[in-house]
Amino acid sequence: MIEIFDDFEQGTEAWRIARAGIPTASMFKTVLASGRGGGDSITRRKYMYQLAGEVISGVPMETYSNGAMRRGQKMEEELRNQYAYLTDAEPVRVAFVRNGQKGCSPDSFIGENGLLEIKSHAPDILIELILKDEFPPCHKAQTQGQLWVCEREWVDIDCGYTGMPPLIKRAYRDPAYIRQLSNAVEQFNFELGQLVEKIKAYSPSIPNTGVTA
Repeated sequence: MIEIFDDFEQGTEAWRIARAGIPTASMFKTVLASGRGGGDSITRRKYMYQLAGEVISGVPMETYSNGAMRRGQKMEEELRNQYAYLTDAEPVRVAFVRNGQKGCSPDSFIGENGLLEIKSHAPDILIELILKDEFPPCHKAQTQGQLWVCEREWVDIDCGYTGMPPLIKRAYRDPAYIRQLSNAVEQFNFELGQLVEKIKAYSPSIPNTGVTA
């Protein structure tokens, strides 16, 4: 069942609590990751440990932020307004969507069937994306994951930067890719559950110091 949270802002404490302990679309690329030769991925394992820590402690992990991310947050509303003007759409902001043991934070709902994902890119990267003139494949796991979580049909990605022309591209549901993603997330959640139970059952051994009363 889909739960839509729209009574708080993304990035707030309430947002961190809502998404704690479950894999989210922004990290689905990590969930899909494998190490050398198909072995264990260090980034996937680290993400699992982080979520396990949230489940066991009940405390959401701190979110990382750098200059580029803060710049993107400031530009998001500008790019959303620009998208609305160029497409004659009415983006509806939401904070978080949960669907079972998975979730996502789409930047907006568009109508009944669409989503909007906004990405700010440095001008040189944006120029490269515009010249390629295609939906950026680096965002496929996140955006297809959003369609899966939100049960919607298409997503527009809006890549932009202040003063630059935007790249707006649409992608539709990719059923084969979503099946692959669903299997990967199901396996990830299974392993996460096992890890949580193992840590909860851990009983530390107290070293014998040899000291007698």
